[in-house]
Amino acid sequence: MGSIFSPKPPALPPVAPAPEPPSAEVTPEEKEDIAKEQAAIQRKRRGRKSTILTGPLGIQEDDETKLQTLLGK
Repeated sequence: MGSIFSPKPPALPPVAPAPEPPSAEVTPEEKEDIAKEQAAIQRKRRGRKSTILTGPLGIQEDDETKLQTLLGK
């Protein structure tokens, strides 16, 4: 019987309209800046590709590193 006498919740406030999205047009200057940033990221990127001498067919033995070992070989 408690549900008959419970107070009703207040009405919700109206929803504000969504802001307009920014334009998707990119100026040529912005395109150049983006290209420069991407090139810098690719130059600085390091990972497995730069450390393991392998290819799609396996280990590339003919690729020699130019570092000498302690044994002098």
